[in-house]
Amino acid sequence: MLLKKNIPVRYIFGKIKYEILFVTIYGLTIEVIYQNFHITNISIPMTVPTVLGTIISLLLAFRSNQAYDRWWEARIIWGAIVNDSRTLARQVLFLIDDPYQPENIEAFKNRFIQRQIAWCYALGHGLRKDDPMPAVRNFISEEEADDLRGYDNKHVGLIQLHARDLNNALKQGWVNPYQQIQIDSTITRLCDAMGKCERIKNTVFPATYSLYIHIALHFFIILLPFGMVDLFGFLMVPVLIVLTACFFLIEKMAIHLQDPFENKPTDTPVLSISRNIERDLKQMMHDKHVPLAYEPEKFYIL
Repeated sequence: MLLKKNIPVRYIFGKIKYEILFVTIYGLTIEVIYQNFHITNISIPMTVPTVLGTIISLLLAFRSNQAYDRWWEARIIWGAIVNDSRTLARQVLFLIDDPYQPENIEAFKNRFIQRQIAWCYALGHGLRKDDPMPAVRNFISEEEADDLRGYDNKHVGLIQLHARDLNNALKQGWVNPYQQIQIDSTITRLCDAMGKCERIKNTVFPATYSLYIHIALHFFIILLPFGMVDLFGFLMVPVLIVLTACFFLIEKMAIHLQDPFENKPTDTPVLSISRNIERDLKQMMHDKHVPLAYEPEKFYIL
């Protein structure tokens, strides 16, 4: 993820440098042919590219809105994960109790909350198609790690371990049925958030829609110099570069936003959010020093 607020110009135009290079050469070629060889019949009315550009602008605006909706939905889901993780930790800390087994209760609470931290990291890495085990092993026991080997999605296995421990707590009398229902409701909301993230991850943006817009955009750029060559002369080339750069940047923005879990600069910062959850949950367990077991995402420019 790109964590800097001020995005460098080098990064912005680095995404479209090849397109701009092609447009520059293409525009210069048209201008040289028009001026030096006096082939004036290559110009066309500006109305043609204007109408086509208007249509493409509407299509790009619609696509950008749809891509942003996917990105924003992903961020809302992870905001809910933050809230539900804190809620789960609070419920475990204050609803589960047994005055006759204080050591067992303390170990149970610690194991449960540590596992919730592991779940956040596992979900984040799983959405990015990375191996979550290096991060998860910092928070779970070897026995629990063995249980996870049978799961392709480690976050699903961790939710199952939550449910198993909660059921055992009910049998031991550490929680009553009403408390068990409340904690299970929080786990259910976490499971729902997990499914929503997987839905966004696994639902691809329609390829044909992207392809049609891409073809129409290139057709518009091919026609544009022929409409401006009479109006601007050699100034046509810089004007062409500015206009096409705007269209290409909007298209690139939509492409990046439509996949919020692809580990791109516009990605939802799932690992940074997980690290914040780790910090908060450890502080709730009165760990004042909060030795974070997993490194956050680093600042980088792609």
